[in-house]
Amino acid sequence: MQMARRNWIILALFLVASALMRDPAFSLGILCGGLTVVTGYQWLHGALVKILQRSDAGAVRSFQTGYLVRLLALGVVLGILIAVLKVNIVGLVIGLSVVVINIFWTTVKRII
Repeated sequence: MQMARRNWIILALFLVASALMRDPAFSLGILCGGLTVVTGYQWLHGALVKILQRSDAGAVRSFQTGYLVRLLALGVVLGILIAVLKVNIVGLVIGLSVVVINIFWTTVKRII
């Protein structure tokens, strides 16, 4: 839960920093990317918790199917954001990096 909370904090910090730049398209890109990646992270977390609670043979197959569905959903969402809504690509990439930054921060914190 601490990582999930930190995802939202990092996204909020990115949004505050982008607001200082006064570029709404850039801020929207960060918001869209951040919401996409945080939603995907929480969806994956829920699936992992569910598979660890199950002990039957179908659990692995269920997780794999869910993984493919999540991957397809991510592709569709990113396709819509880029091709249809034409969000700022740099902002989108920065927003999508929220979870990566969080994982990096957690790793460094545990090493030190």
